[in-house]
Amino acid sequence: MSSPDKQQAPQPDSDCELAHGALIDPSGREIPITESMIQQACSELDQAATASQQDASH
Repeated sequence: MSSPDKQQAPQPDSDCELAHGALIDPSGREIPITESMIQQACSELDQAATASQQDASH
C-alpha cells in the first residue's frame, strides 16, 4: 500500500522508456554515456572476472 503523499513519476505512453546519463569531467563538462561505453565497461568487467576465477583455481 502506498502513502497518499508520495508522488509517482508520470508513466510514458510507450513500452520503451529512455534514460540518459552523463559523466562530469573535472572541468564541469557533461560527457554523454553511450551504449559503446557501457559495452566496453561490461567487457572489461567480464575479463576481470574471468582472470580472477582463473587465479583462484591455480
